[in-house]
Amino acid sequence: MNFLTVLPLAVVMVAGTQLVVAVFLASSDRPRAASLGFLAGAGLVVAAGVTVAWLLAKLVGGAVADASAVAGKVDRGPAIDLVVLALLVILAVLIWVRRDRSGPPRWLGSVEHAGPPQALRLGGLLFVATPTDDLTMATVGASVARHDLPWWHLAPFVLVTVLLLALPLLALLLLGSRASRVLTRMRKWAEGHAWIVNEIVIAFFALLTVLDLIRSR
Repeated sequence: MNFLTVLPLAVVMVAGTQLVVAVFLASSDRPRAASLGFLAGAGLVVAAGVTVAWLLAKLVGGAVADASAVAGKVDRGPAIDLVVLALLVILAVLIWVRRDRSGPPRWLGSVEHAGPPQALRLGGLLFVATPTDDLTMATVGASVARHDLPWWHLAPFVLVTVLLLALPLLALLLLGSRASRVLTRMRKWAEGHAWIVNEIVIAFFALLTVLDLIRSR
């Protein structure tokens, strides 16, 4: 496994309310400033989230390795793989249960007038308060730690997550007045079909985790 393997999970991070909020901000009173604030808040929280998960997995993995060494075994990988697999199952079930929730949240009306500070707070709180994002960050951090990859391997995941969130802003910058149609399509896709893509990505990553478990036996 390398850092490229976890990149598809960035889609799970943003496909849904997060992308809808990014679209609304790109259509707000101050689209550029508000969008940049939102991206900054999201990037900081995602970077912190995967880092905490990576550190915890390192600590837990080290404790498991020490206990295994006493019993004559040194492989800590299967234990972390099982944790990752459990997180993926919970994540898939949660997305399935929430799949019929359509339409933007009621509080999105205030986003149209958001300034950079409010958008920055929103970007941070949205990812902290969303269970699927918390589980995804935990999965990514644990997976990278399980394969003994250094911390910097988490950086591409954070960058791709922010880049996906930046798509509405990029559409606005590149298309100008013609961006409204593209932004509307992005919002409708995120509201109606994002869960399907999320489940496919989770299934793919779960398969890789199962293969790791089989190889470790």
